[in-house]
Amino acid sequence: MAFELPTLPYAKTALAAAGMCEETLELHHGKHHQAYVTALNGFVEKNADLQGKTLEEIVTFSYNKPELAPVFNNAGQHWNHNLFWQNMSPKGGVIPPKLEAKLVEDFGSVAAFKDAFKAAGVGQFGSGWAWLVLAADGKLKMAKTPNGANPLATGEGKVLLALDVWEHSYYLDFRNRRPDYITNWLDKIANYEFAEAALLAG
Repeated sequence: MAFELPTLPYAKTALAAAGMCEETLELHHGKHHQAYVTALNGFVEKNADLQGKTLEEIVTFSYNKPELAPVFNNAGQHWNHNLFWQNMSPKGGVIPPKLEAKLVEDFGSVAAFKDAFKAAGVGQFGSGWAWLVLAADGKLKMAKTPNGANPLATGEGKVLLALDVWEHSYYLDFRNRRPDYITNWLDKIANYEFAEAALLAG
């Protein structure tokens, strides 16, 4: 069965007031993400080893295999974006109590968490992602990955928040100001309720 572009969980205009315009979502979701899905389906159709596998299985199967790099890039980006859309909300930016307590426990304060998240996103040279993950030791940690890589592939932990720092994520709204994009995302767009639900699910 072919992979499909997920429907956005909000209208394309829903994040505009928070700093992500309709055109950004139209291009990012409708063009960039769709291109990854289309390419991935093409690879699966031609490779019997990929057929019948879930998206997660394809991501882990193709990771660090040079001959499957194009497969991994597109599967990884499909998986990453599926999370990214859920990690945003028109009512974003509000951190619920249980997640806040865990952030304070593991980072020292909410401000320290945001500083660490921003450092990961700004520090990812070129295209890539910043992640808040629940590591195997039960602690919340930051991770960053290049291009289409992700913690599912690297084994760094369960993702609670995923932030796309490829330029197409922010250039229409923030031009080359990636730090401002990240700060705005954390303060106004990030769906911390989703992150808390993922945390409590273990």
